[in-house]
Amino acid sequence: MGAVDLRAYPGFNADPYPHYAALRELGPVHEVFSVPGEPFWLIVGHEESRAALTDPRLSKSAASVGAEMFGVDVIGPHLLVVDPPDHTRLRRLVAREFTMRRVEQLAPRVQEITDELLDVMLPAGHGDLVDALAFPLPIIVICELLGIPSGDRDAFRAWSNEVVTPTGFEESRAAIQALAVYLDELIEDKRCQGPSGDLLSALIRTRAEDDDRLSAAELRALTFLLLIAGHETTVNLISNGVRALLAHPGQLADLRADFSLLDGAVEEMLRYDGPVETATVRYTTEPVPVGDVVIPAGVIVLVGLAAADRDPARYPSPDTFDIRRDTRGHLAFGHGIHFCLGAPLARLEARIALRSLLTRCPDLAPDPSAGPLDWLPGMLIRGVRRLPLRW
Repeated sequence: MGAVDLRAYPGFNADPYPHYAALRELGPVHEVFSVPGEPFWLIVGHEESRAALTDPRLSKSAASVGAEMFGVDVIGPHLLVVDPPDHTRLRRLVAREFTMRRVEQLAPRVQEITDELLDVMLPAGHGDLVDALAFPLPIIVICELLGIPSGDRDAFRAWSNEVVTPTGFEESRAAIQALAVYLDELIEDKRCQGPSGDLLSALIRTRAEDDDRLSAAELRALTFLLLIAGHETTVNLISNGVRALLAHPGQLADLRADFSLLDGAVEEMLRYDGPVETATVRYTTEPVPVGDVVIPAGVIVLVGLAAADRDPARYPSPDTFDIRRDTRGHLAFGHGIHFCLGAPLARLEARIALRSLLTRCPDLAPDPSAGPLDWLPGMLIRGVRRLPLRW
């Protein structure tokens, strides 16, 4: 059987889940392609995906197979493109500052920002939830956390969009280059300013017990990762979650009636239609058996997080949205050493945004005049560009 062309699947971008289910019926892994270029291998089974996310034969470093990762030469090495021991060292240094305690201390400020955004949003009676709430909330939070000036957020939004959903090779590379220049200047400014309370200043000065510290390139790359991953996933967690609730009015009514269900609802949103469709690329350093198939050495592998979390072998009736479901083991934030460092912050922002929105908008509903949804392209980020609603 040759590589499966996902472009031939009608409506794949809008609803990939039936197509993932069809592939999963044939086996847990398939050679596929979705854009012109070399095929890659896609894992769609839950058990197999969980195992792949911790398999050392699946390297995050393109150099391990003699390849180059797009943009790494410009932005530098970060947590998603290196293996142990480099990954272990980088994660240890950043984890010293990106703690659960720091995240929990953000809750009052996240609530304040949410209330301010809703104060501006609600008088209109209708609008785009992405533009009004789902995007500005996490970008304000991560920029304040890192100490990025508020006046730079619009430029950053344009760069970020081009990085995660590129319109072309040259456009994406230009965005990465612009971000690299901006971050170098920002880091140098903070070095000169001396200690302050933001995370980036702390990362500049953090040292391990052995006096290890982040290099200039590592600081730039890590800040790039925290900025991109620190808001793109949360934007789509919020908007995808609202879409799921509105499509399931019974579940929405249950949540409105009992907000003690909110934590479980957020986890079900992550499982049912999470913001990251496939994990970032891995490379086989040797042949890797998956089920009855052997993935050859030296090829790209994508772990289908969205596909895995709809696997009926792990979750009964996986296409049913159920905020009371036991979602333990979902892979929306990954698994193993590359588990998302920002997961606690994303969960915090989603809980506050959803509770505030549902409390203040009792008549929240899709805007019937808005036309079809505009889905984000590609297989990395799952979501829509706009979410027109009435409230």
